[in-house]
Amino acid sequence: MPDTPVAGDLEAPFRFEYDPAVLRYGPDATRALDAELAAQGCDRALVVCGTTVGETPAVMDPVRAGLGDRLGGVFAETTPAKRLGTAYDGLESFRGVNADCLVAVGGGSSLDVAKIISILAATDRDPAAVGQAFVDSGTIPVPEAALPPIVTVPTTLAGADLSIVAGVTAAPDTCPVNEPAGGGVGHPNLMPAAVCYDPELIATTPRSVLAASAMNGFDKGIETLYAANATPITDATASHGLSLLTEGLLAFGNGVEDPWVYQSLAQGIMLVQYGISRVDGTTLSLIHAFGHGLTRTYEVQQGAAHAVVAPHALSYLFEQVDGRRSLLADSLGVGDEADPAAAVVDRVSDVVTALGLPTRLRDVAGPDREEFPEVADAVLEDSFMANAPSGLEPARDDIVDVLESAW
Repeated sequence: MPDTPVAGDLEAPFRFEYDPAVLRYGPDATRALDAELAAQGCDRALVVCGTTVGETPAVMDPVRAGLGDRLGGVFAETTPAKRLGTAYDGLESFRGVNADCLVAVGGGSSLDVAKIISILAATDRDPAAVGQAFVDSGTIPVPEAALPPIVTVPTTLAGADLSIVAGVTAAPDTCPVNEPAGGGVGHPNLMPAAVCYDPELIATTPRSVLAASAMNGFDKGIETLYAANATPITDATASHGLSLLTEGLLAFGNGVEDPWVYQSLAQGIMLVQYGISRVDGTTLSLIHAFGHGLTRTYEVQQGAAHAVVAPHALSYLFEQVDGRRSLLADSLGVGDEADPAAAVVDRVSDVVTALGLPTRLRDVAGPDREEFPEVADAVLEDSFMANAPSGLEPARDDIVDVLESAW
């Protein structure tokens, strides 16, 4: 193994600029939404969610009760596609109920659409101009005017809450664009004003949905520890968050339904996100680059992609560099093992197995083996690869080998 510098060494200088959301946590915390909106200076909220969440009383009843008279309306039309056209429909609802803020309930898709609605509400550009600019540039300009605040209530473990970015797509049949387009928006003003982590609400989510989302958040903590731009601050939050997530996910996967399980998951997913999305970049790295390469042109679900590839990507990582293996082993509860690298890979595999997620690429709706070189190119071109640990310089053949091992 090459002798490479380890990110986060005590002598390494760093600058940490971070303006997070207000964090609310607690069983039944959703019922504090009225107080949180009052603290944010907001009077009338549009709830943004997907159809399933919108039709689930176990989720929506606490949200409605928590908002009380501040509930203006519910827009339950978000989809995983995060369509610009959906955001325009949401904007119409936002204006129709005279809302001054948005409450995103559910997973990352609803939060991303809420962010796009917020941008559109603050711009005076007509939809055709916005759509054409998005096709041309792959992004939507964030106006100088103040955006309507967003409060998010996560019900999954994807870990998309403390983020200043949003994904978005567009198609001619859903909004005024001449051709399909995909891209994203990034701006400090897209950080939610507040996030409400309610373990009782997370516990209402179907187990299959939680399991499918879990690897996204879990891998955020793993990558934050070995990222080139790791800091002592993110080391602390990600390490403790991983400890909580590991214990909680293994228990959850084994069918334990005690309240402490969901409390561990809620606190863990909150902590692994803290500081990972900042104005100077993100700590997401190799595994997320693989996830993007596997999902951008294939039907494989993001959590499944992470589950399949994470152990193999980590094995490759540890063959090349230290990868903070000892810190990772401690965080995952296997710090006493003689071989920390092998222990980390085995622990991650244990979590995947406990969650009942796929372990082979051939078993998901992903690429065929002959397509691996093209997937490897997409992985290497992904912006998250810039955060790979110092000394890790993967070539196309290396990425193909990881995909082959995951096959």
